[in-house]
Amino acid sequence: MTQGSRRRRVGGCVIASLFLISAMACTGSNSTTATAATSTRTSDTFSGTVAVGGHDVHNFSAAAAGTIDVTLTAVTPASTAVMGISVGLAGDGGCSALAGASVQAVAGSAAQLSGIVTLGTLCVDVHDVGTLSAPVGYTVTVVHP
Repeated sequence: MTQGSRRRRVGGCVIASLFLISAMACTGSNSTTATAATSTRTSDTFSGTVAVGGHDVHNFSAAAAGTIDVTLTAVTPASTAVMGISVGLAGDGGCSALAGASVQAVAGSAAQLSGIVTLGTLCVDVHDVGTLSAPVGYTVTVVHP
């Protein structure tokens, strides 16, 4: 096992552990009311070009655990092109998609991918899913803690 794959496996375990802890905390029968911590969300907008069969990756930092929303807002010149969008762990010059954090989408104004992330350096990967016949430009917005 390489150091990069070990790091991705540990990162995935941390995320899975947080989901389990959250699920266990919600099933308790405590009679007090819990108040969720409010964190500031940051919006990062990235643009680039995806070649036929290619992908483009951008890193961003989540300052805390919380909700992430990813919106593919534009693809040009093929505005109806179906693109792949993934959120993952940044490392070793790549982007290893988190389990369940990948979709195929057409550009729009509503988030196409949402979930819960943990503190750390993450990435968004915009890629061809086999539908492109020429390179396209794109814009993707990531709203995160």
